[in-house]
Amino acid sequence: MQTTFATGQAGRENTDLAFTDPLTGLGNHRRFFDKVDRLISDRSEDPAPFTVGILDLDGFKPINDLFGHKAGDDILIQVAMRLRASMDSYSTVCRIGADEFAFLYPMVFSEEAAAEKARMLIEILSAPYDVGERTARLSASVGCSLFYSGDETTDILLNKAETALYHAKRSGRGRVVVYTREMEEAAKRVTRIEQALRRAVSAGEVEPHFQPIVDLNTRRTIGFETLARWTDRDLGTVPPTVFIPIAEERGIIGPLSQLVLRKATEAARSWPKDLFLSFNLSPSQLVDQNTGLHILAILDRTGFDPRRLEIEITETGLMNDPASAEKIVEDLRRVGIRVSLDDFGTGQSSLGRLREFHFDKLKIDRAFVSSILDDRPSEHIIRAILAMCEGLGMDVVAEGIEEEAQADRLVQFGCAGGQGYLFGKPVDADATLGYLRDSYRGALHAKAI
Repeated sequence: MQTTFATGQAGRENTDLAFTDPLTGLGNHRRFFDKVDRLISDRSEDPAPFTVGILDLDGFKPINDLFGHKAGDDILIQVAMRLRASMDSYSTVCRIGADEFAFLYPMVFSEEAAAEKARMLIEILSAPYDVGERTARLSASVGCSLFYSGDETTDILLNKAETALYHAKRSGRGRVVVYTREMEEAAKRVTRIEQALRRAVSAGEVEPHFQPIVDLNTRRTIGFETLARWTDRDLGTVPPTVFIPIAEERGIIGPLSQLVLRKATEAARSWPKDLFLSFNLSPSQLVDQNTGLHILAILDRTGFDPRRLEIEITETGLMNDPASAEKIVEDLRRVGIRVSLDDFGTGQSSLGRLREFHFDKLKIDRAFVSSILDDRPSEHIIRAILAMCEGLGMDVVAEGIEEEAQADRLVQFGCAGGQGYLFGKPVDADATLGYLRDSYRGALHAKAI
C-alpha cells in the first residue's frame, strides 16, 4: 500500500516538474496550454469570454549583455514574483519563453478590461530591479486576445495574442494591444508579402536603385546610395518601408541584402572610378558574424574595389549587440571599406559610439534638414553636428534635401555633402548610367568652354 502511494506521489512530482519552469517556479508552456484547454472545455456549452495575453520584456538582451546572465536570471525571477503576486485566485501566469510570459484571466470579459489589466502588469514591472549593488529598469509589451466562440482553440488564441504583441512592439515600448479582426487581415497581408518576397529573392527579382550623393559646393556627383526596390507580378510595387521590415522580422534580410549588393556592385563597376557606392546594413546583419564574409565574397565575385564601397549602419542597429557590430565594422574597415553612421540624431545611441566605432562619415537625418529653414533648434543641432564631425575628422552628408534654400543654408554652415530629391530621385541601373553620361558630358563641355 505504501509502495503504491509512493509511486503515485513520484508520478505527480514528475508531472509537476514537466509542467514547471525550473528557473522561476512558474508554470511553463505546457502548463499554460493545459489551463487554457481546460477552460475552453469547461465553457464549451456556454462560451463566456475570457482573456489570454503574452507579455514580452523590452530590451532584455542588452540588460543581459550589460549585467551578465546570472543577473539576467535574477531579474527574470523578480519579474516572475511580481507577476505571480499580481494574479487573483482565478488567474494564471506562466513563463513560455526566454523573456516571454503568458497570462490567463478567466474573469476578464471585455477588451477594455483586458487592456487595463495588461497596463497594470506593465506598471508593476516598471519598478527598478536589484542587480547586486546596482539597479536596472525594464519595460514590457503585451498582446491580448479574447475567447468568444467555442470554435476557438488554445493555438488560435495564442496566435492572436502573438499577432497583437507584434503590433504592440511595432508601435513602441511599453504598449498594450488587444487583438482585432483588422489585425488578422493585416497579418494575412504580411504573410502574403513574405511568401512573395521569398520567391522574388530566390528568383533575383529585387532590384537596386541609386540616388546621387553630391558635393554641395560644386554640385558634382561623388557617389550613390543603393536602395532596394521590388515590384511583384501580383502585389504590384511594394514600398521598401513595407517589405524591408518584413524581411528583417521574417529572416529574409540576409539573402535579400546579398542579392541587392551583388546587383549594385555589378552595375557600379562601369561607373567612373572616383564614384563610391553606399549600401545599408540592417540591424540583424550587425549581429551575424558572417556578414563581413558575405560582403567580401560578393565584392570578390563582382570584381568591385572595396575602397569604393561605403557601408551605412544606423544608431539603433548598433544597440542590439555593440560588441558584434564593432567586430563587423572593424573587419570591413580592415579591407578598405568605409563605414558611415546613418540617420544620426534619431536613434538610441550615445556620442560615445562615435569614439568607439571610428566612423568615416556621418549622415544627418532628414528630420533636421527638412526643418532647417524655420526651426532654430534644428539649425543649432546641425551646426553642432558639423562642428563635432570637423573635430573628429569625419565627412558629413545631409539627407533629404529638397529645396535650393536648404542646400544653400547647409553650404553656409559648412556641410560638404548632400543627398535628396533636389539632386535626383532613386532610379534603376540603366537610368543611373544615363544620368552619369549626361553629367560627365556636361562637365567636359563646361571644361572646354
